[in-house]
Amino acid sequence: MITGPSGTGKTHLAAAIANHRIELGHPVLFMVVADLLDHLRAGYDTDDEDLSFNRIFEQVRNAPLLVLDDLDGASGTPWAREKLLQVVNHRFNLALPTVVTAAAPPSALDPRLATRLLDPALARHLTLGRAASAGYLEVGGMSRERLAGFQFRNFETRIPGLRDEERASLAAALEGARRYAEEPRGWLVLQGPNGCGKTHLACAIANRALEHGRSVFFAVVPDLLDYLRASFAPDRETPYDELFERVRNADLLVLDDFGAQAATPWAQEKLYQVVNYRHLSSLPTVVTTDRSLDELQAVNPRIVARIADPRAGATLVILAPHYHLGRSAPPPPQRGIRRTH
Repeated sequence: MITGPSGTGKTHLAAAIANHRIELGHPVLFMVVADLLDHLRAGYDTDDEDLSFNRIFEQVRNAPLLVLDDLDGASGTPWAREKLLQVVNHRFNLALPTVVTAAAPPSALDPRLATRLLDPALARHLTLGRAASAGYLEVGGMSRERLAGFQFRNFETRIPGLRDEERASLAAALEGARRYAEEPRGWLVLQGPNGCGKTHLACAIANRALEHGRSVFFAVVPDLLDYLRASFAPDRETPYDELFERVRNADLLVLDDFGAQAATPWAQEKLYQVVNYRHLSSLPTVVTTDRSLDELQAVNPRIVARIADPRAGATLVILAPHYHLGRSAPPPPQRGIRRTH
């Protein structure tokens, strides 16, 4: 088992093992897990016996040496988890040589897989170091220069005309964001109406992360999804897989304007894959949204179950209206919102 962030050399080492065995005259089966699952699914609908599900499944289960690359890059469906468990369990019971790579730490693995892949009697676990920091990346227009203008010191909480509850929510959000910036862990959801200061606080957290030498990916969610779609084009400078890995593995990810994206199945699935990966890996993630959790729940309950998990983070609700529009911006619905002051 080889684990570590993207870019640390996991696949290189796995391929080196495979090449060495091939040089010695031994057969090896090297499979990217997502591709393996696609082949297995396709095997249900083919008349070609060599490409049938049963033939491929048996080849994988009984290969003299099997390399499963990017274990956590595969779909998290119950069917996929069950097939992977069947493969790993079979090879574990027969003690067949198997190399597995994964970006997530062992604690994020399905416990049934972890007990086999990390069994000290049969398994060795190598943890590779951190990839070099990618600095600051953005999608949606929050340039590094613009980001630098949003600091904790210039976040205004003494806006004239605010009610006591609104002013208190601003002060609590500022303090909560400051605490998170000093020790970022898990999720921070900033919820409130447009213009109330959510993005300002998210930028301030990002600036602090950059000061501490962490990589930051700042993404306006609708623009991020458009960018991911466009990255499938063959002439794109940054291909889809590379961009997706940068989003998933940034030291700090900011998902700004969450809930404004189109609710297509593709968009919701891509967002879920990002959210689920970072949830399992406990990677620091800041979300801003003007929607209530009830509204988000109606669109994608799987995502809300992770970003609103009180064991994995906190939600800060800002009740103040838009900085400039004042009370022309109605307060957001508060049903289902967990406030953290």
